[in-house]
Amino acid sequence: MEYSYSFLILLLPFLSFLVLGLAGMKMKEKVAFAIGTSVLGLLFALSLYTAYTYFFAIGRDAATGLYPTVTVFNFSWLKFSELLTFNIGFRLTPISVMMLIVITTVSFMVHIYSLGYMAERDEHYHKEGYEKGFQRFYAYLSLFTMSMLGLVVATNIFQMYLFWELVGVCSYLLIGFYYPKHEAVHASKKAFIVTRFADLFFLIGILFYSFYVGTFNYDLTADQELNAHLAGAAWVIPMALFLMFIGGAGKSAMFPLHIWLPDAMEGPTPVSALIHAATMVVAGVYQVASLFPIYIKFGAVEQLHWIAYIAAFTAFYAAAVACCQRDIKRSLAFSTISQIGYMLVALGVCFALDNHEGGLGYMAAMFHLFTHAMFKALLFLCSGAIIVIIGSNFKEYMGGLWRYMPVTCACFAIGVLAISGIPPFAGFFSKDEIIVACFQFSPFMGWFMTIVAGMTAFYMTRLFCVIFLGQSYYELDPEHRRRPQEVPAVMWGPLVFLAVISVFAGMIPFGHFVSATGLSYDIHIDWSVAGTSIAAGVIGIALAMFMYAPKKTPVADMLAKRLPRLHRAALNRFYIDDVWQFLTHQIVFRFFSRPIAWFDRRVVDGTMNFMAWGTQTAGETIRPWQSGDVRQYAVWFLTGSVALTLVLLCIL
Repeated sequence: MEYSYSFLILLLPFLSFLVLGLAGMKMKEKVAFAIGTSVLGLLFALSLYTAYTYFFAIGRDAATGLYPTVTVFNFSWLKFSELLTFNIGFRLTPISVMMLIVITTVSFMVHIYSLGYMAERDEHYHKEGYEKGFQRFYAYLSLFTMSMLGLVVATNIFQMYLFWELVGVCSYLLIGFYYPKHEAVHASKKAFIVTRFADLFFLIGILFYSFYVGTFNYDLTADQELNAHLAGAAWVIPMALFLMFIGGAGKSAMFPLHIWLPDAMEGPTPVSALIHAATMVVAGVYQVASLFPIYIKFGAVEQLHWIAYIAAFTAFYAAAVACCQRDIKRSLAFSTISQIGYMLVALGVCFALDNHEGGLGYMAAMFHLFTHAMFKALLFLCSGAIIVIIGSNFKEYMGGLWRYMPVTCACFAIGVLAISGIPPFAGFFSKDEIIVACFQFSPFMGWFMTIVAGMTAFYMTRLFCVIFLGQSYYELDPEHRRRPQEVPAVMWGPLVFLAVISVFAGMIPFGHFVSATGLSYDIHIDWSVAGTSIAAGVIGIALAMFMYAPKKTPVADMLAKRLPRLHRAALNRFYIDDVWQFLTHQIVFRFFSRPIAWFDRRVVDGTMNFMAWGTQTAGETIRPWQSGDVRQYAVWFLTGSVALTLVLLCIL
């Protein structure tokens, strides 16, 4: 069988997690690095081989022109009845094969890069009293990678949910990796709680869907579709799909469930690259894409459009916040929220299984997921290199770094141009297709997302300027400040690799491999749309260069003074976190949690305590009856016999 080795794609990272998790502390750091990285290198090779076999060696079915859906294995894990059966398997589709490439590529680069990054950071934290956890870090990375791989090759929605929750656990462990640090623990709990709240809706949606359709599978038979409609559930399935999307909105940080992602920057920067580029945050996009045929079959087009509206607002909101952030990692975090919004907008404006009118957004979303993974991983790893050298996340301690970190500067510039949609970089091709799909949906949506594209170019160029151009923090006091320098090759090597992909990935004929119908689709650039989006990007770049490239920034300072409330609001994320804090502490905790806690302590615990007290008191009362005195037992026996005799005589 062509894919008989595929079980290794899930088994190898799990074994790496077990070995590093159980025996890692007895190993040297470089041994743990060798084990974790070798496993990911092998996974990367297996994924490339799987993609080659799937897309080229076997290719499309001659009769249908479609790439086949291959279920390599699928076994029953839990079986309660014929309808209630939970399966676990390995399923290959065009988008799952594409995701194998994305996950293993980014994770492999993160594994290599982390050897240099964690050595510097662990030494820093160890001096401050924090635990050195190099081996533990690589164990968590392996489990995180395995979880996302299991999610994308799932044969059914329940398996997706199983690995979906495991992805959430891994993010909790990695965000809170430096657990003696209060901010890291707070961020990990915040991420876990917010995503668990959203996942409750995902689970409810799965239960509705499986009850009415009678299966957890993605691929429905004609009988299952008919039964669902005959059961009067035509309205239930769209509702169930939207409930599932709420779970995806939590994972992909859509407004207003985005609040966990900026705080997740407390984790190590390589983790941020993995979360934002290839694992947790893109899980929501993959969920909607994998269920897209079901949305269309059950007429859930309105739900798709609501997804587009939510995602479009999220993209604009996150872009506005990113324009004022001081922390470079949080700037990139809001950039990710905005770009994920782009992908979900593309899926949401779809309303048909068609490669052109109505279905272009599907291909565009997957294309942008692929290209974004590469340049966003590049940008995060570049930011990690800067943080290691500077020792801070804040822009005030940077500036003028292009002289001292030329490789990092060049790679970061490529990432900025790619995400800004400037040709011939990868982001131009995928983002252009999204905007074309938006214009097909409505002119308003097309122009709205074009404006967001211009904002993206502005805040990313601003970030580049405050890091690499402008006034150098080091040169203000070179005698007392550490001279910046380029990071070692183990760190800049992955940067160069991802930068090369970010340059050329857009030239891949992506529509030949992934499309709404599954048929080959040739991408044609609509220059009337592309020209407008390029102009928006160029304007954004030029404006940011004008405001932030000089050593002094009078225009930016003047705007901050003229519009203090707006600037302060954007800097504080428009106070959405404060709104959630008020809702949870002042309403939920006060009016729900405290009464429930009182009922639990007074009524539930009180009832149990009363029963325990009653049992104990009764025991203490009858305890003297068991004195061990035979004469006393004889008295009780005779007394009882006489009493029983008298009762019987009275009755008779």
